[in-house]
Amino acid sequence: MRVLMIGDIVGRPGLSTLYHFLPRLKRSFQPDVVVANGENAADDGRGITRGIAREMFGAGVDCITLGNHAWDKREIFDFIDQEARMVRPANFPEGTPGQGYTVIPSPRGELAVVNLMGRSFLSTLDCPFREADAILRTLKGKPVLVDFHAETTSEKQALAWYLDGRVSAVIGTHTHVQTGDERILPQGTAYLSDVGMVGPYDSILGMEKESVVKRFVTQLPVRFEVSGGRTQFNAVLLDFHRTSGLAENIQRIRIDDDQPWFD
Repeated sequence: MRVLMIGDIVGRPGLSTLYHFLPRLKRSFQPDVVVANGENAADDGRGITRGIAREMFGAGVDCITLGNHAWDKREIFDFIDQEARMVRPANFPEGTPGQGYTVIPSPRGELAVVNLMGRSFLSTLDCPFREADAILRTLKGKPVLVDFHAETTSEKQALAWYLDGRVSAVIGTHTHVQTGDERILPQGTAYLSDVGMVGPYDSILGMEKESVVKRFVTQLPVRFEVSGGRTQFNAVLLDFHRTSGLAENIQRIRIDDDQPWFD
């Protein structure tokens, strides 16, 4: 099974970049399942709307994962319970709308997609390690992709080692900067600390540089706006063994706006 996991999509520039490159990537790499993190996909870079979710599915995304900005657009409460192809962090407290994992069909079988959120420098949620244990008890025999939406590299690495051999891949999201530490752990779990983002290139994590710098310099409240200009596309390509579901290959994908695309 081949899976294309796309990093955090930021605002309308990120969506436009997704729609431009995804058809080409699908032609070139022939993924069986496409997963994308959409928690920053709204026009202001915070949350997601029903319309944007439909756009992403229509463009060829099979599953949307979320994170700490999942609830920033209140309309998500109107549709998340009905959308089987969208997952929010599974370690939100019991009773939270939506689902923490889902199973996506593909020509090469089913892929389970699990969304978890870290607790270091983020909200105090239920334990992602114990939540992963509980979920995996229900997903025996399926390849499992974990989107771990977390702030610190140490927490991401810890979860990957904890789940090594029990899931197909643990891929980090949230920090918007693609890391160069892709590897397959000894028991067969693919790992990458952060897949990166899709959106403005000349920005700070997708936001206008000036406002972010002003916040650091003055320590005063500043409203962040999605930047414009050149864009970037970050993703990771994963190959899972057809019977064991463990990883056989992991390949980072990075396309900057000033680089040509070769089909």
